[in-house]
Amino acid sequence: MTRLLRDTLQEWADETRVPHDLADRALRRRAWKPVGMVVLAVGLVAAIAVSAVGLRGAGPDVRDPQATMHAATGVTLPPRPSPAPTDVRTDTEHSPPVKLIAAGRMAVSAYYTTRLERVSDDQQRVVYTWSLYDPRTDGYEKTSWAWVDVAPGLQVAAVLEGELISKRLGILDLNTRQILKWIDLEHPVGSVVWSPDGTKVLATAYSGYPDILRGKGDELGHTGNSPRTGYYIVDVEAGTAAYHELPPMADAMVTDDKIFNGNGRQDLGWSLDGTMLWAPTSTMPDRVFYSLDGQRREAPEGDRYVDYTGISATSPNGRLVLGRGVPADPVGGQKVLQLHAWADDDNVLALGCAGSCESEFNNGLILVSVDGQRTTQLSANRDSDKDGSWRWVLTPR
Repeated sequence: MTRLLRDTLQEWADETRVPHDLADRALRRRAWKPVGMVVLAVGLVAAIAVSAVGLRGAGPDVRDPQATMHAATGVTLPPRPSPAPTDVRTDTEHSPPVKLIAAGRMAVSAYYTTRLERVSDDQQRVVYTWSLYDPRTDGYEKTSWAWVDVAPGLQVAAVLEGELISKRLGILDLNTRQILKWIDLEHPVGSVVWSPDGTKVLATAYSGYPDILRGKGDELGHTGNSPRTGYYIVDVEAGTAAYHELPPMADAMVTDDKIFNGNGRQDLGWSLDGTMLWAPTSTMPDRVFYSLDGQRREAPEGDRYVDYTGISATSPNGRLVLGRGVPADPVGGQKVLQLHAWADDDNVLALGCAGSCESEFNNGLILVSVDGQRTTQLSANRDSDKDGSWRWVLTPR
């Protein structure tokens, strides 16, 4: 990770609170130079910290005696495009975008904005507003769902009904905009994410809304207590939902463990092959792994991730790994702030500076070649430090 982020995390560890917008707050703590794109050989540490994006994986171990099953009627999922499109799609005129943004194997399947809503004199909650890819218009449609995640292939989405946590999970056909199936849950959930094969949904359960902040102004931060209770693994085609208990990771102020998490939102994700789950930390390593039935496991050997995401840092051909940037001269004259995902073996989706990079907060999504010689602006630049700034979610096409 960058020296900036490492120093900032250490400061936050001393304060025993880590903000939900970790990467953005790190940028705000002190001025720093934009970093160049670093591509490393396989085996080196991977990935730069970025905003949370969609994650992917596989189904439940129904033999787990701690799991409770919820029966439902399965649905037939529409087939994924084959071959998947790989063309470059841009919208540099609108912010947030109106037209589809995509490059190579990845697309912006959805985006969200956030706002603060006061719930008491000293507490506010973060409220998300989601916009979802609409194949009918080849653009994006603002939604009222509490949370969304698009399956690989951009044919269906998992959605949560309501504005906050929800007991109702829907499978939405993106082409018809019709709900294929509602799944009623006993425990309320606050996030959903598709497995890598696009057949199952992982939903993280909470006893209360996880995005509660306490304090005012610069002192605004998390309460230090996460209401996570467990998770569901929903097999969409089989029509089953298995619930497993999994308490949150402890805050630094109540544990001596060097790995901790002081955030209220502690959403779970899939391993790259979908055979395991992971939970985020506020430290490095940035995640801990579990079996599908919630037993702690060692990290899968050879996996490399973009930090705090479920995206692989390894190129599709397995030859290169996205490296963590450190303040350095830009590679090939191209200034890059963050490395997000591989578009193909030769090009990377990244966060690029506007102009000569006078402000790291004036940025946009770009496509940049490994050697830094070719760059394509994918989205309009925006002020990422501004309230209501949109944040993209990347999904395999």
